[in-house]
Parts: sequence; C-alpha cells; structure tokens
Amino acid sequence: MAIITLTTDMGLKDHYVAVVKGAILSQQVDVTIVDVSHAIKPFDNAQAAYVLRNAYPAFPQGTIHIVSVNPEADRFTAHVVVKHQGHYFVGADNGMFPLMFEGKADEAYELNMKLDDDHAAFPTKSVFVKAACHLARGGTPDTIGRRMTALRERIGFQPATDDKSIRARVVYIDAYGNLMTNVRRPLFDEVGRGRPFRINFGHSADDITRIHSTYSDVSDGVCLAFFNANGHLEIAVNKGVEGGGGGAARLLGLRENDTVRIDFSERAKG
Repeated sequence: MAIITLTTDMGLKDHYVAVVKGAILSQQVDVTIVDVSHAIKPFDNAQAAYVLRNAYPAFPQGTIHIVSVNPEADRFTAHVVVKHQGHYFVGADNGMFPLMFEGKADEAYELNMKLDDDHAAFPTKSVFVKAACHLARGGTPDTIGRRMTALRERIGFQPATDDKSIRARVVYIDAYGNLMTNVRRPLFDEVGRGRPFRINFGHSADDITRIHSTYSDVSDGVCLAFFNANGHLEIAVNKGVEGGGGGAARLLGLRENDTVRIDFSERAKG
C-alpha cells in the first residue's frame, strides 16, 4: 500500500486539509495518508524544509511527500516532482527542496500534466494530489514531467563562517521552546578545530561554552547546547517548557531567524 505524507501551513481550523485528503482518496482509495505537520508557519519555506527533512528518513523508500507551503506557480516557480534517496516529493520549486537534502536532489521533474481549469486556485488539491496519486499507482515522474537540471536554491540559508566564528540562525522552535539552529556538527568541527568556544545570544550571562550529549546532562531549568538526533545544534533548557517555567526561546528571548553566534578562541598557551 502506498504512503502519502502531508506537510502544509494550512492549519486544522478550516476545511483545506480534509479537502486534500478527500481528493487523494477519490483518486486512490488504497493509500495510507500520514500527517507530518499542518502547523508550518505560513509561507515559511525554511521551516517546512526543516520539519520534512527530519521526518522523511523515518518512512520507507517509495513514500510520496506532498509539501504545500507557497504552492502557487508563476513564471519563475514551477510545480515539480523531486526524487531523492528513493522518496518522492511533490511541491513548488520555490527554494525549499535544496534545504532538505545534503547536496543536490537525485532527480527533479517539472510537471506538465493536463490540469483542471481550477488548478491555480488550489494547486495542492488539483496538481500535487494528481501527481502524488500517479506515483502511488506505480507511475513514473518522467511521464508527467520534464527532467530538470537544477532546482531553485535559497541564498543565505547556510551559516556564515570565517576562521574564528560561525554566524548561525534559529531555523525552528519546537513545542518545548527548544531552538534548532542551522549549524551541523561537521561545520562546527571544521571551523572550531577543537578550540574553546562561546555560543552567544546577546547577553554574556547566557553564553554557553560546552557541548553536552542530551538534556539530562544538566540540572532542571539549566540551559545547554548539544547536537540532536538530526545533527543540528540545539539550544534547550532541561525540563523547560513554554508555560511551565519557560523554554530556551522564552528565557533567551529568541525567535525564528534570530542570530546565534559561535566564537572560537585560541587555546591558552602553557
């Protein structure tokens, strides 16, 4: 049985998610639909990429992932099917997909299917669902699209670096108030080269000078940094949650897209 996942910024208040699921089941009843998230910040490509990047490896190869964030097409933005590591991704070529993968996607196709007249108003329903169901039936992307040589890339997402620092940013804040940055361990090790460091948030009293392994390495209510299971540098407060003493986002006064700076120093001579 085919699996189709949904990652959207539609929320659950309105009927939109139900309409998309109904459209899938109307075309392909023998399918499992999995909700990844419908709480992506509206129009936030980077947040959608972060969430799906960390979710899709848990699914079996052959899974089809519909991404409905900034789904409209225009003369600069095509609707695409992307194939990577045995998974299919259906969405708009708005700079989101290169953020999901280490390096370039394996294959990409610009969709050229015959569409209904109302496709522009709700492309998730009339374009993405149609493409996803084609794939779920065993169809191939080259029969509904034209092979592309490259996908659009979003400039400025990667951390800025020099010999002594990494200028990162907060890309996601989870329900506990934990801060996920766009720094991954290989970059930290490459720039740091084992040197002492300070992770700065704007107030020196909050600086972090050690990488821990997990939340419980520190006492309740204490701020820490570690590389999480997805390989991102995470800033957290052990047992700190929004509404219950405050997570890292509240205690440090940080929001998504705010800057996190890591400064490295030379080892003391001795």
